[in-house]
Amino acid sequence: MQKLTSLFLILCFLVVATTNATAQKNLSLNEAIQTALKNSYDIQLVENNLAIAKNNNNFGVAGGLPTITNNSSNNNTLTTINQTFPDANRNTSRNGVDGSTLNSGLTANMILFNGYRVQATKSRLESLQTQNKFLLESQLLNTISTVMQQYYNVIRQQAFLKTIEKSIEASQQRLDIVKTRQQIGVANQTDLLQSNIDLNALLQAKQNQLLIIDQVKADLLNTIVMPATTSVIINDSIEIDDKIILSVVEEKMKNHPLLQSAQQLINVNQFLEKETKSLTYPTLRASTGFNYNSNKSAAGFILLNESYGPFLGVNLSIPIYNGGANKRAIKNAAINTNTAKIQLQNTEQNLTTELFKTYQSYKNSLKQTPIEIQNFEMSQSLLDLVMQKYQLGQATMVDVKQAQQSFETAGFRLVSLRFNAKIAEIELKRLSNQLTF
Repeated sequence: MQKLTSLFLILCFLVVATTNATAQKNLSLNEAIQTALKNSYDIQLVENNLAIAKNNNNFGVAGGLPTITNNSSNNNTLTTINQTFPDANRNTSRNGVDGSTLNSGLTANMILFNGYRVQATKSRLESLQTQNKFLLESQLLNTISTVMQQYYNVIRQQAFLKTIEKSIEASQQRLDIVKTRQQIGVANQTDLLQSNIDLNALLQAKQNQLLIIDQVKADLLNTIVMPATTSVIINDSIEIDDKIILSVVEEKMKNHPLLQSAQQLINVNQFLEKETKSLTYPTLRASTGFNYNSNKSAAGFILLNESYGPFLGVNLSIPIYNGGANKRAIKNAAINTNTAKIQLQNTEQNLTTELFKTYQSYKNSLKQTPIEIQNFEMSQSLLDLVMQKYQLGQATMVDVKQAQQSFETAGFRLVSLRFNAKIAEIELKRLSNQLTF
């Protein structure tokens, strides 16, 4: 009976373990980025702006196509008629006479010339579409960069956890040694209490670190638009590209979407200048259409009057004076163009400065990494050696604790250094438009 019970419990455990394993999802960096590019709300918003700009890039919106309108009206009247003629037999006097007036016209208007305003407007709409395309590219870069940074942050926090767990193993080993010594009467209660306190402190640190890992995973899931409750497993490590050259990324940065977008903004304002200047030119319009008019009355001198037929005409409008409003508008447009140029220079200066600072951080992290690797390996060897000596009674509890602290500090520094180098690498590739995954 006991064997059957044990077998049942084992089967239940296997079922639960299999269910948990199925519920968890291994998430690679590529999958995280692809999911973000598919689901990101920020990308969708920029895509909508691009769709609007593309939809507006049309000769009809620019005013280069004819406009066709139809105006119709039908008025029914009830009037009193009192008409007197030299011939008294023709005199008419009636109340409540029905009447109707029907007017309908189909008109087509076409701008023949307005100072090349149509061409300037069409060019501005094209520049707006191009600008939004570059803004979309910039948002794609930003989203990829954010996902990569958050993904590697999860790896960093998991590496911190491994360091804490290694230190917990040492504390547990120390506690076991103290218990054994106490049993044979060579350890006091103080050593036992201190060992328990140190172990509990590390267990609490582990619990806090698990919370941090859950939170940074939630940030990553939020960026890729997945429920925060989704259980994901990330097993990657931090691998750094140490071949980045400053002159190369500086050259590549000239094609950054933000700079391209700023250049397009200058083009937009220059075309706006042309549109504004065109207000000072004459406007020539051609119009054609067909009119129909009908007047009916139940009594009176005219019982039915109809007229209909096509028409063709031109209209010339010459601006002479409007209080200097056009002159001020032209001046404001020129100022806006200058503002756009300043914004381009400012964007270029900020990107250059950010690139320089990031490259310095990148190179500094790479230089420190070999030394930090040595420190970590030595601190790990030191901890193992001190634990062996402590077990043989050749080291004190203080020696063990100091070795643990050195190991934890070296482990945290190494992971942080590699993470900082990776973040700098990602940022350099983002600034130079070279992010790949």
